[in-house]
Amino acid sequence: MAIIETINSAINTVVWGKPMLVLLVGAGILLTIRTFGVQFRKFGYAMKNTLGKVFTKTEAKEGEMTPFQAMSTALAGTVGTGNIAGITTAITLGGPGTMFWLWITALIGMATKYSEVLLAVRFRERNKDGDWVGGPMYYIKNGLGKNWKWLGAIFCIFAALAAFGIGNAVQVGNITSSINTVITAFNPDFDKQSLVNIVLGIILVILTSVVLFGGIKRLGAVTEKLVPIMAVIYILACLIVVIRYANTLPAVFHDIFQGAFTPSGVTGGVVGSMVLVITWGVKRGVFSNEAGLGSAPIAHAATSETDCVKQGLYGIFEVFMDTILICTLSGLTILCAAKGAGLDLNIGTEGNTSLNAAALGTVFSQKGGAIIIAVGLALFAFSTVLGWSLYGTRCCEFLFGHKAIKPYQIIFIIVIFVGATMKLDLAWAIADTLNGLMAIPNLIALVALSGVVVKETKRHFSELPSKK
Repeated sequence: MAIIETINSAINTVVWGKPMLVLLVGAGILLTIRTFGVQFRKFGYAMKNTLGKVFTKTEAKEGEMTPFQAMSTALAGTVGTGNIAGITTAITLGGPGTMFWLWITALIGMATKYSEVLLAVRFRERNKDGDWVGGPMYYIKNGLGKNWKWLGAIFCIFAALAAFGIGNAVQVGNITSSINTVITAFNPDFDKQSLVNIVLGIILVILTSVVLFGGIKRLGAVTEKLVPIMAVIYILACLIVVIRYANTLPAVFHDIFQGAFTPSGVTGGVVGSMVLVITWGVKRGVFSNEAGLGSAPIAHAATSETDCVKQGLYGIFEVFMDTILICTLSGLTILCAAKGAGLDLNIGTEGNTSLNAAALGTVFSQKGGAIIIAVGLALFAFSTVLGWSLYGTRCCEFLFGHKAIKPYQIIFIIVIFVGATMKLDLAWAIADTLNGLMAIPNLIALVALSGVVVKETKRHFSELPSKK
């Protein structure tokens, strides 16, 4: 295990170094410039055609999802432990200033995810089951040409492996951790955590199997109901804490903006350079909203929507919902509780939710905070497992063909049980590395196909007057 940690640490240092930051942010800036800031100038239009159509009933054919189901599945894979435990890590290790860079990453990432989703629908194809399949591997193959298929294969290798980490072990590990926190809150002497983890692992294996082996339509039907419920529960709980300590908001925002350019820890001690603060903000931003990773477009490709730009708008909404709204509320809840109730920020550790629970506990009591985090995290994490089960399956299918789907899904199910008892900090570290590796071929494709994004964007908005 020590050897794995050493190797992963060495690779992670290279993958998440300055070149990756430049590539991630640079690609987002390029796409923002080339689309004339579509995420800003068309933000109202995007919200009207995504959030504004939540209650509009639409039908999808066999092998397809409705646009909202496709977005819900992508959001299910996106909204996960990064929104709760990931923010704790960023603030604890990088200071309040990481929130600023989280926001910058999100604002730029809106253009990145818009482009990813657009290209996924533009270059998708049907598989042997008649399902729509798409994503980076397909817009690389069908957009850049078959000579570039090897680049799509590289993406799939990293993404299929990442599904076991970011979309599986990390999520399951955080579910077990949060449930054990609740049990400990009610019974400090409880010493059967390992048994609880085994039971939870079995339950999650059963639930995931029922949905995963039920096909694309069952996955869409589950996520479109699960995502809104989990988001509302967590958002309301965080809002109550922020409102309770509303008088601390000026000081909190002062710390965020000052910390963004003056590297200092949450307790006042120097924790590193500007690069460290920016890195943690960008890493947790990407881990949370997945803009640039190429994962979410795989779900969006299954939409019944035929206009690639219309589905691309859901990419803008996703990043806004995931990072600007949910991640911001997570961060403000912790920082406001620290200012208003003297919460000790040093109790936060990599991938641990105890700080989040403690922050909510300053208003809802220790037990209440633990329960809210456990419920919220369980829903967030389980939905992510469902989303990533699709991502990994599609990548395996691209690499080895239709016959490889079932074996991959079985392995994915097994990893769920393993993740229930896995060492969590190692899972987080490996997930970070794989995130960076899978992003590289996707970002290369986004830059190379940015002209297609521009062309389709102009086509869609130039046609609007004639559609009225």
